[in-house]
Amino acid sequence: MTRILPGILAMATIVVASNILVQFFVGDWLTWGAFTYPFAFLVTDIMNRVYGVAAARKVVFAGFIVGIICSLIGTQVMIDLAPDFSAPAVTLRIAIGSGTAFLIAQLVDVAIFDRLREGSWWRAPLASTLIGSTLDTTLFFFIAFSGAASAVLGTDHNTEFFNEVVATPFGTDLTRWIGTAGVDWCVKVGIALIALIPFRVIVTKLSHGKAAKMS
Repeated sequence: MTRILPGILAMATIVVASNILVQFFVGDWLTWGAFTYPFAFLVTDIMNRVYGVAAARKVVFAGFIVGIICSLIGTQVMIDLAPDFSAPAVTLRIAIGSGTAFLIAQLVDVAIFDRLREGSWWRAPLASTLIGSTLDTTLFFFIAFSGAASAVLGTDHNTEFFNEVVATPFGTDLTRWIGTAGVDWCVKVGIALIALIPFRVIVTKLSHGKAAKMS
């Protein structure tokens, strides 16, 4: 457990930071959390490359538990949405969407990385992160905001807002949750490409340190 403690701490830090930063918008389509959360995939992939599948899954489950705690805290924090209306910062749908998307996307990332680990050094982290990010974005936004999921999960103060049809940065009118999901996914893809650099550097350093201890 000691060897993967830095990974657990890094994952916990990213999850907590993202849960806080998601409250602050950058323009009309993103929050600051969109720029921190994708690095969770970087942590998972580094753990997978250096310490293996079992270690990566432990880091994922640790992040999942931290995420649940953050969601529980968020449900108790009330925010003012109008002069006479306040609501929880984290609704039930957001909590379910966040936890479901994180766990499934991260575990799929771990499985895909393991299948591709013998190829070129960049193939496993890039493919696993792109597929995991796509799953994460799709599951979270569909569960948390889509009208289609309302029959099962009910509605909240976000439902009407995120199901309005609006002009999006993609040059076409879409429901707000689909437009926001699209922008969020584009950010994840960009960060996945950038993260290949620290992935290579950190994995090389950790692998050399691991080899030195074994020699």
